[in-house]
Amino acid sequence: MLRQKLQDDMVAALKSKNTFKLNTLRFAIAQVKNKEIEKKTELNDEETLTVLKKFARELKESILAFEKAGRSELVEENKKQLEILSSYLPAEISDEELKNEVGKIIKENQETYNKNPKAVIGIAIRALKNKADSQRIVKILQGITNK
Repeated sequence: MLRQKLQDDMVAALKSKNTFKLNTLRFAIAQVKNKEIEKKTELNDEETLTVLKKFARELKESILAFEKAGRSELVEENKKQLEILSSYLPAEISDEELKNEVGKIIKENQETYNKNPKAVIGIAIRALKNKADSQRIVKILQGITNK
């Protein structure tokens, strides 16, 4: 379904002669197809979403690198690509909601947390991967464990 939406939007961008959006969507679809070739089966929506999130994370890292290098034209280009890609990703929860969710996970896994607080990181990331970026989850967990 998500992959079909990408395809449909790519065709719409082609018809409207929106080359920037077209190129961004083509690249995203190519990454999805590469993952399918690697896996030797068609991806479901969750797996497609994982590929798109990885692409978004790479764009964010590129933006930071280009900002450090003073390449403002590349920063703008990557921000536009990220904006296009973000429309296909689910909205992330707020920091406050994330703290509450992490708190619940710690309570549910209190015994594990007491033995090794870092072991909860993997549990939290698996549980919240569709709600928030893993880096945000780790940052909040580190804030809680350092108290």
